[in-house]
Amino acid sequence: MARNKYPEETVSLILDVAQKLFLEKGYDNTSIQDIINGLGGLSKGAIYHHFKSKDEIMNAVSDRYNEQLVDGMMDVVKAKGLTGYQKLRRLFSMSLNSNNRDEVFEIAPNMLDNPRMLAMQVKEIFDVVSPQFVQPVIEQGIADGSIKTQYPKQVAEAMLILANVWMNPLVVNANAEDTKARVQVFTAMLKGVGIDLADEEMIDGYVRFCSVKEERR
Repeated sequence: MARNKYPEETVSLILDVAQKLFLEKGYDNTSIQDIINGLGGLSKGAIYHHFKSKDEIMNAVSDRYNEQLVDGMMDVVKAKGLTGYQKLRRLFSMSLNSNNRDEVFEIAPNMLDNPRMLAMQVKEIFDVVSPQFVQPVIEQGIADGSIKTQYPKQVAEAMLILANVWMNPLVVNANAEDTKARVQVFTAMLKGVGIDLADEEMIDGYVRFCSVKEERR
């Protein structure tokens, strides 16, 4: 397959093979050579033409899993008839209950062992998720009176960093009890800045992620 003539097909093939190997062998036990071996004659150069590292391949696999979620989240941001607060709750619910979320946790590596991937996730929070999804609905909530805070940008960034790093079992080695405590602290902190997201669904979602991580071991 000529990568220059069919770049989208080449990328899709690389991601298909990598995803299958990550599920079968685990991220840490899959090498770039393993991926090359599964590409049916595609060269190492073809991979590095599209991806600089295995971390970037994993990030692209995760992005592909999340495409449907991102489309749904944008629909929430643009939805009519919902307050900003209702939209914020819906965004968090969608993130926790995405059909592919458990599978992402099955294949993703421990972030602390892969600092480049952790850095990419944090960058995405600041560059994409916060400004395009969470900050806008907080600002809508301020405008309609359902959310009371003077710092929509900073609150959006802080809540995403806590939710995706401090409460993420792929970053923090926490058991179910510790995870429940972290979620309770998280919701209490948000309530202090005018956003009440406390519910059992959030606790159950993060505890489920812990269980998926434990099952991988």
